[in-house]
Amino acid sequence: MPLLTGTGRILFVDDEPALTMMGQRILGQLGYQVKTTNSSPEALAIFRSKPQEFDLVITDLTMPELTGISLAKALLEIRPDLPIVLCTGFSDQVNEEMLQSIGIRGLLLKPITIHELAHSVRMAIEVKK
Repeated sequence: MPLLTGTGRILFVDDEPALTMMGQRILGQLGYQVKTTNSSPEALAIFRSKPQEFDLVITDLTMPELTGISLAKALLEIRPDLPIVLCTGFSDQVNEEMLQSIGIRGLLLKPITIHELAHSVRMAIEVKK
């Protein structure tokens, strides 16, 4: 199955440095420009400084200081049209319906395959257009 590639600017947030490095590398190979951070408060500050600079935010659910859901809510207050994809290893904590009611456009369950990541990113950005 061919990988879905695309273009756009992504803010990738995960508290595990190895995952942000991997996300940056994979998404970069798929054609996206990627800014990463291991801190959700830092992600919020980055986004607040230039909210139109990003086409998509991908965030982990379980983050210290500010959870992925709390980060998503704060980002959507700034820019309600922002596509957000949430990643988690704990499927029992969230479901698609709850996330859609918040405004989150996608859910990725860890471990994530490159095909799942490529598809989720492409679908989240395409729905925006």
